[in-house]
Amino acid sequence: MNELGLSEEQLDSQVDALFTEEHGAMLDRVLDRKVESLIPGTIIKGRIVAYVGNDVIVELGLKSEGIVDASEFDDPSEIEEGKEIEVLLEEADAEGSILLSKRKADRIRGWERVIESNKEGDVVTGRVTRRIKGGLLVDIGVPVFLPASQVDIRRPGDISRFIGQEIECKILKIDVDSHNIVVSRRKLIEEERRVNKERLLSEIEVGQLRKGVVKNIADFGVFVDLGGLDGLLHISDLSWGRVAHPSEVVDLDQDIEVVVIGVDKDNEKISLGLKQKTPSPWETVEQRYPVGARVKGTVVNIMNYGAFVRLEEGIEGLVHISEMSWTRRIGHPADILNLGDEIEVMVLDINKEKQEISLGIKQLETNPWTVAAQKYPAGTIVTTRVTSLTNYGAFVEIEPGIDGLVHVSDLSWTKKHNHPGEVLEKGQELKCVVLEVDEERHRVSLGVKQLTEDPWLRAIPERYIPGQIVKGKVTKLTNFGVFVELEEDLEGLLHISELADHKVESPQDVVQMGEELEVKILRVDTDSRKIGLSLRRVRWAAEDQKKGEEHPAETAKSKDQPKRRGGLDGTLMPGLGIVPQAPMQEYEAEGGSEQASESSSPTEESGDEAS
Repeated sequence: MNELGLSEEQLDSQVDALFTEEHGAMLDRVLDRKVESLIPGTIIKGRIVAYVGNDVIVELGLKSEGIVDASEFDDPSEIEEGKEIEVLLEEADAEGSILLSKRKADRIRGWERVIESNKEGDVVTGRVTRRIKGGLLVDIGVPVFLPASQVDIRRPGDISRFIGQEIECKILKIDVDSHNIVVSRRKLIEEERRVNKERLLSEIEVGQLRKGVVKNIADFGVFVDLGGLDGLLHISDLSWGRVAHPSEVVDLDQDIEVVVIGVDKDNEKISLGLKQKTPSPWETVEQRYPVGARVKGTVVNIMNYGAFVRLEEGIEGLVHISEMSWTRRIGHPADILNLGDEIEVMVLDINKEKQEISLGIKQLETNPWTVAAQKYPAGTIVTTRVTSLTNYGAFVEIEPGIDGLVHVSDLSWTKKHNHPGEVLEKGQELKCVVLEVDEERHRVSLGVKQLTEDPWLRAIPERYIPGQIVKGKVTKLTNFGVFVELEEDLEGLLHISELADHKVESPQDVVQMGEELEVKILRVDTDSRKIGLSLRRVRWAAEDQKKGEEHPAETAKSKDQPKRRGGLDGTLMPGLGIVPQAPMQEYEAEGGSEQASESSSPTEESGDEAS
């Protein structure tokens, strides 16, 4: 004022002259709006004046400044001094500090724009920002909710893979009061697919090559989106080779080209194939793998009945457990093979129609059974080792890989064994005689008793003569008679009808277990290997002898008369027809017939019948 040479009064008068009442009212209105804009909850414009640490200083006018956190800017490059932005005034305290939010202001302005330009049913484009409970958040100017069930036609395994992607959605619901919008990507896809499906079904044919996108992978196969309709690519049609799971061949969202192998337009089902794009390796398998050829392969699967060997991609054969060794007993293929083993095999048979190849391992070696018959002819004496015992006999090892069987009936000529364990034990060394070699069935029959001559041929018939009286011990009582041990491992049958002259109900009424008896030989049957005995005939002989001592004159006179059967004065020769048959019938059942009928006691006949 000093420079202008004006006093204060003069200056005021000049200002009053320049500003009219209209100008004053206008200034008042501007000041009122500025003051109102500083009320919390309002959106105001400001200008960035400084950037200190994490604080962005924004000038709001009227010499007022507020603070915006730098994290509120999605793009740090937006923080420029002098740049004008909109912010929401959140809080203003008495000390003049003002807290601002750019993000909330952007959200409110975005909501207003969305509401003004969109309605339910409209298609919008946005970027998936993050995953929340139940779905995804999509930024279309404001965050909107995309439920997981509305992400795709089939609910994807992990919806997080959509984060960061630009997607199109259809607005399902707008809630103005709660500022909430729900969108659906699925609805949009379904509408597009409906149109594309009609076109696809009118064009598709078996044998066509079609491009598609892998939309879902299951244990049994792959669903491929052909553009309007999904087709099933079964796991068996993925490759000519072995596929454990479809994920080994394809990936989710992978673009692939497939062959249409089946179309059901009525049910809208399409079958696809991937391996059909290349010729089947089975077409020329007989030329590449002729029967008898030695080839190499990899063990890819082991079952209890055999092992599968891959000869090449798409060609596998089975080595049955019976084709693994000529001589070794293999309990499970895993005993000699492991997954991944590289092995040599021989082609045994090919079934092209069933796509099966039979392979063998043992055929790579000479079959030891082809020379077993020449090496061990019948009658050969061998020293073996007992490897196992069964109810019917003992298995013995003749040499590594060659086993034989000693049947329980070939252990002894005279003694009946119920189980080979009665005389043998595992690991025992045993001398045997080869009885027979069955090359085809890979069996050798052996015997122990054949090491000695059959006593029933000469020894027993010469030692035990019909009519002879011998001593023995009762070893077994049955309902049809008594078994008497004549010597070790040799028994005879004393039939119940030969125990006494009277009818005997039970053998225990006459004899006891372990009792020593004198019995008479009735019959020696070498064919059935049985000896018939009599106890009552011994008593007849004793009575005759006593009578002769008491009456020698009558005894001398009786010499000219026929002899009494069953007595001691003469030999009862076989075949005379005077030996009771019932005892021998019971004996021929080997003492096992508990229901043997009881025969009547033989009667004495007049002496003039013997001849």
